[in-house]
Amino acid sequence: MTTTTKPNTGFWIIAVIALLWNLMGVFQFLSATVLLDTLRETATAEQMAVMDTLPSWYAIVFAIAVFTGLLGAILLLVRRKIAVPVFLISLVAVLIQMGYWVFATEIMDVEGPTAIIMPLIVITIAIFLYYYSKGAAQKGWLR
Repeated sequence: MTTTTKPNTGFWIIAVIALLWNLMGVFQFLSATVLLDTLRETATAEQMAVMDTLPSWYAIVFAIAVFTGLLGAILLLVRRKIAVPVFLISLVAVLIQMGYWVFATEIMDVEGPTAIIMPLIVITIAIFLYYYSKGAAQKGWLR
């Protein structure tokens, strides 16, 4: 039987922020798929042209990225070690999704250099959450 230690306050703050961040990701996914008509009202024609050219597998990878991220955050909150591989799956999906978005679409032509800011933030947070959960498991905070 492995022993767990009580996590510090920072752990709980990060876990709650991770949950909120990933809930926003789920909302973004739903906006880009289920609520696409609402998105059309706010996006430019050029942005929608980029969205309309995305391959069908892109939505699947997007779903994997956000829903495994959400599951990982929930598992982190309930202090389960399985959060580590779940966050890894989310990270891999994020890298595929954002890599395609930045390098295989015309988004850089449509939005300019600022188009890379949000993908970099998403990738950075996904990397952080994976390594943070891994560290939490090593410290015995996860069961």
